[in-house]
Amino acid sequence: MSSPEPDSVAANRERWTVRNAEWTDANAARAWARETITWGMFGVPEAELGILGDVAGLDVVELGCGTAYFSAWLAKRGARVVGVDPTPAQLSTARRLQVETGIEFPLIEAPGESVPLPDASFDLVHSEHGASTWADPYRWIPEAARLLRPGGRLVFLHSTPLAMICFPPEGEITTELLQPYHGLYREEWDGGIEFQLTHGEWVRVLRSNGLEILDLIELQPPAAATTHPYYSDVPVEWARKWPNEEIWVARRR
Repeated sequence: MSSPEPDSVAANRERWTVRNAEWTDANAARAWARETITWGMFGVPEAELGILGDVAGLDVVELGCGTAYFSAWLAKRGARVVGVDPTPAQLSTARRLQVETGIEFPLIEAPGESVPLPDASFDLVHSEHGASTWADPYRWIPEAARLLRPGGRLVFLHSTPLAMICFPPEGEITTELLQPYHGLYREEWDGGIEFQLTHGEWVRVLRSNGLEILDLIELQPPAAATTHPYYSDVPVEWARKWPNEEIWVARRR
């Protein structure tokens, strides 16, 4: 018997239904059309980071795919992609763009904590501010490990613990530590529920699920980057001095 859906899933589904209407639906076509892969709100090029390598022929699942633009980028490079997301509005946008672009791959409505796909089915599990931000890490990391074949990789991007403790309840990120670092876990955030752990706890969660940590990349905005027009609560000047986003890379033992 599957475990009950966490209350965070319903809250975040509602939040992303609103966000899809406000921003992501209108901007998804532009993201799908982009030829270069970039990471995070400041668009750090994959060509500079070299995280993914050649994905042609790989089986890939994106947990919390949203409008699935990142999955589309990987599909255009020859990956066999599956997108998973709990929000019907986001998946509706993705399906519309599949019709418009001709880039087709399976889309499954499900939370990152409970994915209806077989064990050991994928070479790469990926999340860019999807499950990695909005799903419980004590539940989605075990799911990611379950889905990976031995030697397969987990790659996920999310906000840093440092950024989390520098945010006030409302408004722009600060240069002050506004909440405790120890005990980071679950934060109610702009109508949704975001998850974060300390770096030490991320290490323990990954290792306890049979994942070997290969890299942790703390992103800096490119020279030409500007503050994001929608996520303007993190000015580019802040992110040049302190890491706002990070990418974990791990391998299934």
